[in-house]
Amino acid sequence: MLRFAKGLAYTFKKMAEKKATHMYPDQEMVWPERFRGIQHFSPEKCIVCNQCARICPTGCINLIGKKSEDPNKKGKVIDTYDINFELCILCDLCTEVCPTEAIVMTTNFELAAYSRDELFKNLRWLDDNNTNVRGGKA
Repeated sequence: MLRFAKGLAYTFKKMAEKKATHMYPDQEMVWPERFRGIQHFSPEKCIVCNQCARICPTGCINLIGKKSEDPNKKGKVIDTYDINFELCILCDLCTEVCPTEAIVMTTNFELAAYSRDELFKNLRWLDDNNTNVRGGKA
């Protein structure tokens, strides 16, 4: 009987505390400064160094460059840049190694989809994901 009374006392104590529930769709969430959301990619800044693809622990980044058609321009230009968010763990390593800050994190986080194929995002989608871009490197 004593255990039952202790359990009931604990329940009543928790009922009186402030609730931790956020009214998410109705009220905007306030995220910490270093929150890691979905990446934003700027293709015009990319120098196709492949550092982001090499450091990715899950191998979800696919970066392919091609030789520039302009004979005066040295180096490669970006051909394809894809991220498979089914595998991505949003670890922020790709943004840390990028020398030109072509890939940066945002505070966007909603990737819910009905199909796994919808989690495969291409260059155009990542370039359009430019809202709520996180500040400079800390």
